[in-house]
Amino acid sequence: MNAPTTLIPADEINRLHDDVVRQCADSQKCLHAALVAAWKAGQLLLAEQTRVRRSMGGAWGLWLDEKFRGSRRTAQNYMRLAENVKDLAEFEGLNLRQVYLRLGIATEPKSRSNSPRVETLPTHVRLANKLLEALSDCERKDKSNPEQRAVVRKDLLALYERLQRFFEAEPLPKFHSPMLPKKTYVEPFGL
Repeated sequence: MNAPTTLIPADEINRLHDDVVRQCADSQKCLHAALVAAWKAGQLLLAEQTRVRRSMGGAWGLWLDEKFRGSRRTAQNYMRLAENVKDLAEFEGLNLRQVYLRLGIATEPKSRSNSPRVETLPTHVRLANKLLEALSDCERKDKSNPEQRAVVRKDLLALYERLQRFFEAEPLPKFHSPMLPKKTYVEPFGL
């Protein structure tokens, strides 16, 4: 009887990493194949629309309902894709939804009506997140621009003064957000 072989952790990690790389490459190929198929379907739909309108007048919608397995909106999206894209090479690495977004083609939401309902975040949380993103952008772009920092500091001073009472009235919670620095602020928002 053979003794059980033990995998060295690094070998297993590298095997899993190789699997991730292979699966990602396969996924990219599948996403591109879906894009190509949608584009070709759009070309065929455009040709068929011309033929149907020539032979049957305004019966294109009826033809779609009877012959096409997708929705009318899907057919329209395929057709708009085919009309607007002459060379798919410029969209290499993007999935169909990403290409639609770049072309301004409306898409159906990813979530369906039978999906679990996710509650909308409260307005103050959404606004705070937008403000944090804006501050991060400002910080990245304007690290070496003291004039811009002074303008931002001035613009945010009123907000800081109104929020300051919330933080001075009671101690901060015991958790730490990765979005906020751990230091104590001396100036408004560390600017």
